[in-house]
Amino acid sequence: MVRHSKLQKQILILYKQFLRAGKEKPGFLPRIQQEFRNNAKIPKTDVMHIEYLVRRGQRQLEQLKDVNTKQLGSFIKTSSDMDG
Repeated sequence: MVRHSKLQKQILILYKQFLRAGKEKPGFLPRIQQEFRNNAKIPKTDVMHIEYLVRRGQRQLEQLKDVNTKQLGSFIKTSSDMDG
């Protein structure tokens, strides 16, 4: 049995929450899955970046749960995010 770190468990819980919330919105599931797949390529040693993405994902999850949400932003850290 694979033992996950605390951060890995957080990410898995966040992913499951996104999948549940995305089921109710047409077209969201493929985007959610793709974002998590893309970010799975981030080296495990880049903890600061991963924690940043988890916090950002939690905020986006709250937005996704809002009944008025019609589209989903990106989880990717852009150069403008790094500058500010």
